[in-house]
Amino acid sequence: MQAAAAGRTPALACDPDLGRRFGAHVEVFANRHVVLLPAGIGVLAPIRSGAFVRAGRCYYPVVTLDPTGVVQVGVPDDHPTLGTLFALWGQPLGPTRLAGFAGATVRAFVDGRPVPGDPAEIRLRRHDEVVLETSGYVVPHKAYEFPGGL
Repeated sequence: MQAAAAGRTPALACDPDLGRRFGAHVEVFANRHVVLLPAGIGVLAPIRSGAFVRAGRCYYPVVTLDPTGVVQVGVPDDHPTLGTLFALWGQPLGPTRLAGFAGATVRAFVDGRPVPGDPAEIRLRRHDEVVLETSGYVVPHKAYEFPGGL
């Protein structure tokens, strides 16, 4: 269960209007397999249509509306971190924790470049392509083709 759905969220405002947003793309790999970011992260009481979220009671500064890895970040923003995204998802993220996977080093890449340190501290910026991986290497993508408006 996602933290927002359970009412366990970081100290963030939940706005009834989705508002202006920009996109960042986050890919997660564990044991060389894709781990999907589910639709509905950061959406309180999401209303779904298949795999997509069409509406919700309110929206946190970081949301996912589909399972593509596109993360929508509210504007204006203070560049929330991957830690914010994972907290809203209700999953751990740290140097040796990536969602339900623990023990091995978590490697992070932004726009194809390695980023040292705690991956939870990486800030989400407009059109970033973020790749997180543990227990196996997958060549990180350098870019993502964002849909219009993001």
